[in-house]
Amino acid sequence: MGSTEKKPRGKRGQGCVYRPANSRNWWIKFSVAGRVVQESAGTESRREALDTLKTKILKYASGEAMDCRGTTVASLRVSMMSSWRLHGRSPRSIKWAEGCWKHLLGFFGQVKANAVSSASIRDYMELRKGQGASHASVNRELSILQSAFSLAFKETPRRVAAKLYFDRLPESKPRQGFVEEKTYRTIAGKCREPYLRAMLALAYSFGFRRGELVALRVSDCDLLGGTIRLRTSKNGEPRTVALTAETHGLLASCIAGKGPDAPVFTRNGKPVSDFRGTWDAVTKAAGAPGLLFHDLRRSAIRNMIRAGVPEVVAMRISGHKTRAVFDRYNIVSGRDLAEAAQKIESVSLSYSLAKEDESEKQTKAAQNVTIQ
Repeated sequence: MGSTEKKPRGKRGQGCVYRPANSRNWWIKFSVAGRVVQESAGTESRREALDTLKTKILKYASGEAMDCRGTTVASLRVSMMSSWRLHGRSPRSIKWAEGCWKHLLGFFGQVKANAVSSASIRDYMELRKGQGASHASVNRELSILQSAFSLAFKETPRRVAAKLYFDRLPESKPRQGFVEEKTYRTIAGKCREPYLRAMLALAYSFGFRRGELVALRVSDCDLLGGTIRLRTSKNGEPRTVALTAETHGLLASCIAGKGPDAPVFTRNGKPVSDFRGTWDAVTKAAGAPGLLFHDLRRSAIRNMIRAGVPEVVAMRISGHKTRAVFDRYNIVSGRDLAEAAQKIESVSLSYSLAKEDESEKQTKAAQNVTIQ
């Protein structure tokens, strides 16, 4: 006759192990955040099943484990973009990320997050290359997907089991165009439009981006204090720069007679947005065809370093947040290398002269001793 005494139940929250009918393996069952987790322990041993139960409970409690079977790539996009907006990412960054997501969702849209593999990423790379996308574009798009996985992995509880990694496609070397002072002065002499002359000076002096300049308002310019404040920046952070005498005078001519909310740079009374045609004509007339307006930014950074401006200050002026990107702009030219060689040679020459002088003194001292 079997005992009718009930076996003691475990404490609430500790879960349980059981073996379903017609199953050789034990299963575990517990709840986390109001949701029941029920899965096979993958063992025929009850003791091993209990160990698995304890391990799983600890992982879910610490956020190290999460049932991400219902998490899709599309849901990761929603969470990531919500986080970006909440933390004040710039409108330009938001727009760029959304452009990347259009391509990503076309391939990964309803794919489960745990189904994204190295093979599927390679398939995406092949697809985008077949569509004519550059290696750099594909890498940037996948970096957005990588960021979404990283954010989901940091959430409590985690929404993905692991972060995403991928082998980046090789990219072409960064453009190395820059403008020497003589070329800058030649281009400046060809500028007939006041707005273009002022934009040229600001970009060459401080490394301002085209988008930052066209968004500039009169209220951002403090001519009395001699400063200019960029409120709209690619990195999402405003920055203030002290004007030079040249840029101060050029800005003054651009904002004369305008209200505080008016754009600084106008052409025929209308805000300047796209001036590529005018820029191409000016650079061609100056004997520098193909020069990009963005090359002025690279030149400004190099000029600041040449002038002895500390790198941390130069980064604040140019708006670079990371050293890696800053170094891509701080390009070493042939002239820089020649000047470095001259400095090295001067040090060696000074050392040689000092040694010769010391040797001569020792010889004279020996001669004096011999005469005495």
